[in-house]
Amino acid sequence: MMEHSGLSLSLSGSHNAITYCLDTDDRSPIDLMQPDMLQKLDKFMKPLIRPFVYKWAKTQECCIKHQLDCGVRYCDLRIAHRPNDSSTHLYFYHGVYTTLTVETVLTEIREWLDAHPKEVVVLSFSHFLGLSQELHAVLLATIRTVFASKLCPKKVTLRKLWASGYQVIASYEHSTERRHTELWPDIPYWWANKCKAEALIDEFERMKQQNRRPGGFFVTGINLTEDLKYICTHPTESLKDLVMSTYPTLLGWVKEQTPGEEDGSLNIIAGDFVSESRFVPTVVALNQKLLKRSS
Repeated sequence: MMEHSGLSLSLSGSHNAITYCLDTDDRSPIDLMQPDMLQKLDKFMKPLIRPFVYKWAKTQECCIKHQLDCGVRYCDLRIAHRPNDSSTHLYFYHGVYTTLTVETVLTEIREWLDAHPKEVVVLSFSHFLGLSQELHAVLLATIRTVFASKLCPKKVTLRKLWASGYQVIASYEHSTERRHTELWPDIPYWWANKCKAEALIDEFERMKQQNRRPGGFFVTGINLTEDLKYICTHPTESLKDLVMSTYPTLLGWVKEQTPGEEDGSLNIIAGDFVSESRFVPTVVALNQKLLKRSS
């Protein structure tokens, strides 16, 4: 596939990639992005509320190295600083904060890349919660220290990327990005905000028809979004139950898509519980269409 740029390829992505290690200690706070009502209920009814938070906040069950082993090449990394934490440690979050720090997870990714020198990953740093300018500087220093010469400068072709030994494309959703050549711009993420597979597919088809394909990397997130009504009417279920029951329909739609840089084509496709289904091989198989087109 070396004739094609990374922008043309179909890449499999992990939505909220680091939620397999959410902190189940009841002393860990609900993240500050959650509605005020949920935070108040958690404060006074923690034994009742927390099980629901964990069931619907966990989007991945396997560690990052296993996700990479399965073929994930895009990681959605949402960064936070815990409230009332005097240290500069940074974590990931979704509902609650993770037990693993950002530095620990990035080091695990680098170790995997050391063992797979021809592989390239796209890391999207976004949804920063509680980060001051000082903490952004700490995060940037961590990225530079951990990945060093593996960091790919902006706008490098896939062929040059491999020849130069670059393995990490680091996208950064903050104005800090513009001042650093090793940080790529924020990657657009198409999100349908639907809790039913058919509604999600209809929304993406509408978006494909009404919007031009973004000019760089972009993500189509086939991750479903549960609302409070759905959670309350399905008290014994979890996000995983919802996702796994709808994957046959969602992956059927994915099979019909075409990668490329033309309008209507897809690039990165991100989902939940990506190592628990046929998600990754279905996304990667789309690249056969590029090979047929160029042969």
